[in-house]
Amino acid sequence: MIRLAANLSMLFTEHDFLDRFTAAVDAGFRGVEYLFPYAHSPEALRTALDESGVEQVLFNLPPGDWAAGERGLASLPGREAEFRDAVIEGLRYAERLGCPRVHAMAGLLPEGADDRALDDAREAHHATYLANLRFAAGEAAKAGRELLIEPINTRDMPGYFLSRQDQAVAAIEAVGADNLRLQFDLYHCQIMEGDLVRHLERLLPHIGHVQIAGVPERHEPNIGEVHYPAILERLSALGYRGWVGCEYRPAAATRDGLGWARPFGLAS
Repeated sequence: MIRLAANLSMLFTEHDFLDRFTAAVDAGFRGVEYLFPYAHSPEALRTALDESGVEQVLFNLPPGDWAAGERGLASLPGREAEFRDAVIEGLRYAERLGCPRVHAMAGLLPEGADDRALDDAREAHHATYLANLRFAAGEAAKAGRELLIEPINTRDMPGYFLSRQDQAVAAIEAVGADNLRLQFDLYHCQIMEGDLVRHLERLLPHIGHVQIAGVPERHEPNIGEVHYPAILERLSALGYRGWVGCEYRPAAATRDGLGWARPFGLAS
């Protein structure tokens, strides 16, 4: 059975953030994820989880200066110490919140570089990325957590270092850590590569978490070019037993658009 998790950074934004946990449960969700927890204390988030009875399933490690446009630290040469601090901080939250997995955002390649400079930058980012993932996977393993990496489409996030599934799998295999897994976002994959069912079939052994959204506008999964009922049916038949994160922007009020999720036990 597919288990849906509400992404509270995008869903239930009609409510203050700490009230979204209960709103998600009232709609039928039993798991939640979000981009970042760090604007709130672990204690406040723990209280929200306990009072709502929902499970924390995922969040991102600190990404650098998000407001200034940074989108992760894992591949950035010269920022290794900051990345290590981010790993420790993220795992501190994960421990307090009982969250089994955290996502390390890769970061952006330099803007405005010519082809030769960009090739050199990619090489430097790649070496930094693998070294940082080895450190992060090791620390996550000590804490009993999984570390996830996610290809993100370069239309929504131009210059993002990790954008294709095979690139992510190559990094996972190069690091060789059992707890380093793929965060497979069908929205991003459809924009960059398509062929979603075959990707799921091939990559399932590496997948630690799945996310969905309608393409191209990132609204509800029943809006757009992807036929999610068939994809989720295939995912279940393949034996996937993890969470499916609903990381989309509702076209209107969140509850008004949840009819697509009735087969998975959610109210509308």
